[in-house]
Amino acid sequence: MTSSNGGFAELKFRDPARARALSATLERLLGEIGRAPVSVMHVCGSHEQAIAKFGLRAALPRALNVIMGPGCPVCITDVPEVDEGVALARQGVRIATYGDMVKVPGTVLSLADVQAEGGKVDVVYSVAQAVELARTIAEPLVFFATGFETTAVATAAAVLQNPPPNLFVLSAHKYIPPVMEIVAEMPDTRVEGFLAAGHAATITGWGVFEPFVERHKLPVVVAGFEPLDILAGLVKLVELIGAGTASVENMYPRCVTKEGNLRAQEQLWNVFRPIGGRWRGIAHVPNGNLRLRDEWAHLDARKQFDIDVNSLWDSAPPTLIQDCICGDIMAGIKSPTDCALFGEQCVPHSPVGACMVSSEGTCKIWHQYGGHPDLGGYGGAVCAR
Repeated sequence: MTSSNGGFAELKFRDPARARALSATLERLLGEIGRAPVSVMHVCGSHEQAIAKFGLRAALPRALNVIMGPGCPVCITDVPEVDEGVALARQGVRIATYGDMVKVPGTVLSLADVQAEGGKVDVVYSVAQAVELARTIAEPLVFFATGFETTAVATAAAVLQNPPPNLFVLSAHKYIPPVMEIVAEMPDTRVEGFLAAGHAATITGWGVFEPFVERHKLPVVVAGFEPLDILAGLVKLVELIGAGTASVENMYPRCVTKEGNLRAQEQLWNVFRPIGGRWRGIAHVPNGNLRLRDEWAHLDARKQFDIDVNSLWDSAPPTLIQDCICGDIMAGIKSPTDCALFGEQCVPHSPVGACMVSSEGTCKIWHQYGGHPDLGGYGGAVCAR
């Protein structure tokens, strides 16, 4: 395993000339491979946002298929987890959560539906804001916590800082490395390599991917989020695929080390334990869910409240959600435009599936940028300032 050179740390990250040069290198490498398409997956909604925002698909050779995987934490929050938050809110418990979570449909209702009924649902932008809200009220406040390891670390830090006694945590946090195993083992997978999220790797370190690479013989490249970060990461990934080399490469050296942030890891695992659980529409993911450890049971909403999910069945479930293909989209098997609901019955102001809710959801991003986000040209949308 190697950690790549730090040359790109000196670059201007939105330089159209360098973008064209990297695109030409991709074209050459793919020509040397001599087959199409070469399919790679990134597991980060922030990567998809940058790819769409800067029109990077216009700079990518047609022989390269860049798939967004299960990198949207709101999208993969499972229906029963949403139902727990909805049930608590309908029972009169005050809920605080991130804005994207409010519209995510559960089996019957979303938190937005409960809010419209008069339920107490507060939108917060951080766990710190939830803590401050709890300090200003006397009633219990349940923080419906979602997000991957980067967000989970913030929740863990808040738990360790003696939060107010009326604050409780309903954890729907997820851990990315285990789901990469699931995607790699799917019979219909087309993925030949992974572009890993730089912010998550800042916490975990790039060394966390070494066992995965050893098992599956697929390369992993850690990349940042500026246009040239992504293009440079793709160049390295295609280079590894062409050479038949399964290794981990770090193309985000200005932020990521092999060991990662050891203090953050200590906080994370002091508060959370990994357990198996379903990711919405994908599969049961061993060790993919993060739940509070037993020593934090006094803060665990699942242990401190009687969550009556069965009461939700008094309402009729939606009929369209069974036609939603979010799971296949997040697994990289299908694209948003393969869904009959996309842009018709399923739109941002009236989403059917979770992928159309979150700002990091593939369907929401593609809808925002006009279908398949193949925008602009060199020096225009590509790497525009």
